[in-house]
Amino acid sequence: MYYPGLKGVIAVQTSLSNIDGEKGMLTYRGIEIERLVEKYSFEEVAYFLLYREFPNEEMKVRFKEKLINYRPIPNYIVGILELMPKEMPLMDVLRTIISSFNLPEKDGIYEAAERLISVFPTIIAYRYRQLKNLPVIPPNSSLDHVNNFVYMLTGNINSTHAQILESYLILTMEHGLNASTFAARVTISTESDLISAITSALGTMKGPLHGGAPSGVIALLEEIKTEDAICEVIHKKLENKERIMGFGHRVYKTTDPRALALKNTIMKMDELPDWIDLAVKTEIETIEILKQVKPDHKLYTNVEYYAAAIMKTLSLDESLFTAIFSSSRIVGWCAHAIEQQNNNTLFRPNAMYIGN
Repeated sequence: MYYPGLKGVIAVQTSLSNIDGEKGMLTYRGIEIERLVEKYSFEEVAYFLLYREFPNEEMKVRFKEKLINYRPIPNYIVGILELMPKEMPLMDVLRTIISSFNLPEKDGIYEAAERLISVFPTIIAYRYRQLKNLPVIPPNSSLDHVNNFVYMLTGNINSTHAQILESYLILTMEHGLNASTFAARVTISTESDLISAITSALGTMKGPLHGGAPSGVIALLEEIKTEDAICEVIHKKLENKERIMGFGHRVYKTTDPRALALKNTIMKMDELPDWIDLAVKTEIETIEILKQVKPDHKLYTNVEYYAAAIMKTLSLDESLFTAIFSSSRIVGWCAHAIEQQNNNTLFRPNAMYIGN
């Protein structure tokens, strides 16, 4: 049988995450994503995915210390960053820099994973501020992973912004055998190293059919502007056969649970962003319009819809969106690479010849 894109083909067994598209559920190692966002930090969930258990207090302190110690980028990497053309897209920069890292083989795959998870935000923030002609901000060892990321990007310590970004990063750490994760597992299955696997994943994440970005959602909300214009704009896009950005997902047949969790996080903020009312109203009206116009199509908000909310709140440049997504998914990539390595079979599917 031929299955284009391997759609529906089960290629691996995993204990990392489970997606129920019909019920709109996502779990990491059996725990619902909503609970993880409410109860645990970025570091705790990352540890859980990598090591199959939550850390006790001693383990948590040690893990945090390691992530802090691995944040600075080596001088030779700084030199490469300084030489890269300014017009080079951020995902290309991230892919090239990660492929340039020299990680000691003796440390093993777990140590390599911790180093990469830790250094991703530093690389992203360094490049971002470099392109903006802003002073590069070194890591702050007194801050946790996400607070430090916000600080290196913006120069400000803002616990509210860090809280909503942390929710996003936890919710996007892992999502089954998506394209970039599959690329990482294929590479590690050849008994290559973790650097090569993550480089493969980054090259895959760069593609607009996979990595995507909430910039389309931001553009949609900016086009609508006021609640009175929602119906007109959405109907016009449907008539022109345009995609409604932020709606629909290949797996979920109802609301993406990550979108719902992000929405709940934002709605709990002490000060709600000015545009959140428009976003919520647009979601409600668009779903109703889609039900009327396309009753056979189940289209609900996906994670990108409320990810746009986070990016607007932090006032971040669109060029950062996919890179920030990658700074969370690196955890899942590493966890999958470890799982593949622990029970490895080389990926080697067949091709159906259709020539003469």
